Amino acid sequence: MEVPVIDVSPYLEMSPALSTSRPEEVGAQLGAALMGLCGEVSRILRETGALVVKDPRCSALDNDRFIDMMEKYFDAPPHFKRLQERPHLHYQVGVTPEGVEVPRSLVDEEIQEKLNAMPEEVRPATPKGPDPKWRYMWRVGPRPLNTRFQELNSEPVIPDGFPEWKETMDAWGYKMISAVEAVAEMAAIGFGLPKDAFTSLMKQGPHLLAPTGSNLRQYGQEGTVFAGYHYDLNFLTIHGRSRFPGLNIWLRNGQKVEVKVPVGCLLIQTGKQIEWLTAGDCMAGMHEVVVTSRTMDAVAAASKQNRSLWRVSSTLFAHIASDAVLKPLGHFADSPLASKYPPMCAGEFVEQELAVINLKGSKGES
Repeated sequence: MEVPVIDVSPYLEMSPALSTSRPEEVGAQLGAALMGLCGEVSRILRETGALVVKDPRCSALDNDRFIDMMEKYFDAPPHFKRLQERPHLHYQVGVTPEGVEVPRSLVDEEIQEKLNAMPEEVRPATPKGPDPKWRYMWRVGPRPLNTRFQELNSEPVIPDGFPEWKETMDAWGYKMISAVEAVAEMAAIGFGLPKDAFTSLMKQGPHLLAPTGSNLRQYGQEGTVFAGYHYDLNFLTIHGRSRFPGLNIWLRNGQKVEVKVPVGCLLIQTGKQIEWLTAGDCMAGMHEVVVTSRTMDAVAAASKQNRSLWRVSSTLFAHIASDAVLKPLGHFADSPLASKYPPMCAGEFVEQELAVINLKGSKGES
């Protein structure tokens, strides 16, 4: 199965003219075709947890420019990269070295039980330990002046020798957030919520542009797990197209799908915060990154062309604002499952989740 592709252009053309966010009035202004498209977005997110989006504001050229810079950075010596490490801030800014992020499947008993019950043909690869990938966390967008969660809203870290760093990171980050906001509005309309039900909670959120770097020259053996089976703790995650395949996702029905993102498109996945806001109607999508035969083919082609063998993911985590309250919205509050999602500050939720995956301790990494 291919992950469905949604072109958000028709919605972007119409959305500035919307004079209301009330569900009963939005339908009349958008018309049947666009309402159907919004319904399709919410249905796909509910049923699959993933969506491929075409947004004219995010071009393949933008993605390439970003990946080119990150390949150069990840190719730098480890001692240089560790200068950007900030463990005392829970690795929420700067670089996270390989061997720090622990796959959820290694520490979460509930997930382990689920894995053991899966048919072997759809079971995720088994990690041998912490993920052998690097990650860079870069804050995108304004932060609140007053917040209870200061370390989740820290200033970004800029490595020496990259004069284009801030402009490149901010440009790609803002474009991807814009795409997330469009999808969030369309999903809200499709769910029968006010248009800004999600985006109003995203304002001044601790959004993170968080590209990963996986060294295929060092760890390029088929079956190597770069990111063990896990879900994302944020609201929605968006990725540009990687130059090396390897991302597998699991649909709500248990089907395993190797993701193929067309050139010029973006992949969006549901995180734990949208699960909270919809009382489980949208579940956080499970996924992994593994070296596959298709990855090996791409490595062979890149080697012939003398290109970088760092697998860079241009990933952005879109968050609900740290001081906003996570709770089922609108009619989702009446769901029989709503009691599983009690009201909680988003920042408190994030800190709890980070503690589980070893990115938080009294002084950072434990």
